[in-house]
Amino acid sequence: MTSGMAKIVIASNRGPIAFHRDDDGRVTESRGGGGLVSGLAAVRSEGATVWVCAALSDDDRAVAASAPAGRLDRAGHDTGGAVRMLPIEPATYEAAYNVVSNTTLWYLHHGLIDNANPPDYENAEWRRAWTGYVDYNTEFADAVAEEAAPGARVLAQDYHLTLLPELLRSRRPDVRIGLFTHTPWSTPENFALLPDDVARALLTGMLGADTLGFHSPRWAKDFIACCARLLDVDHDDSSVRHGGRTTAVRIYPLGVDPEPLLERAAQPDVAADRDALKAELADRKAIVRVDRTEPSKNLARGLEAFRRLLDDHPEHRQHVVHVAMAYPSRQDIADYRDYTAYVEDLAKLINAELGTAGWTPVELQVRNDYAESLAVLGAGDVVLVNPVRDGMNLVAKEAIVLTDDAVLVLSREAGAADELGGAALLVDPYDVAATAQALHDALVMPEAERTRRHAELRKAAIAMPPHEWLAAQLADL
Repeated sequence: MTSGMAKIVIASNRGPIAFHRDDDGRVTESRGGGGLVSGLAAVRSEGATVWVCAALSDDDRAVAASAPAGRLDRAGHDTGGAVRMLPIEPATYEAAYNVVSNTTLWYLHHGLIDNANPPDYENAEWRRAWTGYVDYNTEFADAVAEEAAPGARVLAQDYHLTLLPELLRSRRPDVRIGLFTHTPWSTPENFALLPDDVARALLTGMLGADTLGFHSPRWAKDFIACCARLLDVDHDDSSVRHGGRTTAVRIYPLGVDPEPLLERAAQPDVAADRDALKAELADRKAIVRVDRTEPSKNLARGLEAFRRLLDDHPEHRQHVVHVAMAYPSRQDIADYRDYTAYVEDLAKLINAELGTAGWTPVELQVRNDYAESLAVLGAGDVVLVNPVRDGMNLVAKEAIVLTDDAVLVLSREAGAADELGGAALLVDPYDVAATAQALHDALVMPEAERTRRHAELRKAAIAMPPHEWLAAQLADL
């Protein structure tokens, strides 16, 4: 296979650019955001870099198919660098992304499987989806192998691409491979619900990498435990030896780059939303959150905890509002649609039960509005982040940067609890009563303690910004 020119290759499902056809039929493009995009910009100075990603929509696929070998930068698109977008066949993408990645692996890693009534992973439909997942990873492996220069460093991202390291190594044994998993990792007990051949394929696929990265030592420990249970391996706390190779298992806790975040929060659209929210709140305190509408984020129990707060401490009625921005997530999957509807109904119920003519207890907005979400986070007296389980939960760190003295009520099952737990109020995400009490404690916390805790939180939140996070992984390769 012919070698390319890229000294660094990033591989991820979602890339730095997306395409949309407007009402006039013209194709427009939008740049992606987030830590990976900003971090990649920072490491381009280390050498020629190509980002390999999947086409996520029909418009993406049309553009990718018309570009030379899928290279958007060679087709005149403003991608901010070299980008190869793969026009993966829609049925293959649906199988890999929605069925295996987001309805199987996501649920396993986040502890959302009903172990008493687990899904049937042996039926013909799921097995066809698994074939699609293999094909999806194979397309990525072929593309990365073509783009990588001799001895290149490859950084693959997340549970969508767990098979890529082994597939790529068989094609390009000269390259150095890292895979970072942004989710938690499943416990061995949950992982064993998969068919043995699938579970082993996922693990051996990952062990084709030179380094494997996780946000938290807890997730790394669970991964190594799965390998020990299902494969013939030698291991310690930071490596796994299998098939004559040793894979290093590393911890890279992603943090926030405060300068661009604060710069974005100072823009006029955010300022307008923030002023409108402050006017609406008047002199009331705000318990805020920003999350996607997916079951792992635990929005429903957060709302129940707020209702319990108002029942247990009625002195807060009329004086506090729960402001929640909920991004619609994976609405093409029935479970996610149902959960979104349930959260909306629960907010309406709380308002109907407890609201008055001059006070709406819950202000829930289910829409994708980044500017408004920054305004919401910046207005918080208390920030609630209570996922059932989360790889990191970067929004907990972003909220601290955007506020002056907000108190963080944080699930102990978020990866962020490793770094923020000493200064946050940690809660069991399943314990509604305890979460309600933590919200009360946060609301009445003395100013000096709020200030001390916030300073500790901010220091931890910015400890490893995206460019340092990516640079550390590249250095280990």
